[in-house]
Amino acid sequence: MRHTSTRHTSRTSRSRLLTGGALLAVLTAAGLGTVAANAADSPAPAAASASAVSGPAKGELTRTTHLTLAAATEAAQAAVDAAEKENQRVSVAVVDRNGNTLVTLRGDGAGPQSYESAERKAFTAVSWNAPTSELAKRLEQAPNLRDIPGTLFLGGGAPVTAQGAPVAGIGVAGAPSGELDEKFARAGVAALGR
Repeated sequence: MRHTSTRHTSRTSRSRLLTGGALLAVLTAAGLGTVAANAADSPAPAAASASAVSGPAKGELTRTTHLTLAAATEAAQAAVDAAEKENQRVSVAVVDRNGNTLVTLRGDGAGPQSYESAERKAFTAVSWNAPTSELAKRLEQAPNLRDIPGTLFLGGGAPVTAQGAPVAGIGVAGAPSGELDEKFARAGVAALGR
């Protein structure tokens, strides 16, 4: 009887083990099915959903024109060359339409302050699409203009335009006058499109 009892216990344990294993398999399958169903209901990853989402409507976009790096470098070098012909030591900066610096050249012997001044003049010229010497005159009527960050209302900045819109600014600093700085900046503008 004991042997039968052991056999019965052994069968019962096996039955429980098989039943437990089958139950575990069913629960696992159900869980995977739930996960799969939830995954199908959840939003797709960003990369996949980006292609499914439509972009801006036709009238909601604009195009802007920017100088190439080669053109910006050519303009900056022309401004430095014009200054060197007159024995002036200057720094030149060319910024894009958004005021981001594309190129800066610090001529041999240019003062340390000229680098930042050139960038600020270029930024000012492109921001208002006007030479900085003209903008400096506006300070008499609107002195608060000088409080705008990143600007410098001294002669030496010239805008670069295409089809009437600003596409870049060239700033020169380091000559004894803003008038000379601006003359060299205009030489940089003139070098474009030759």
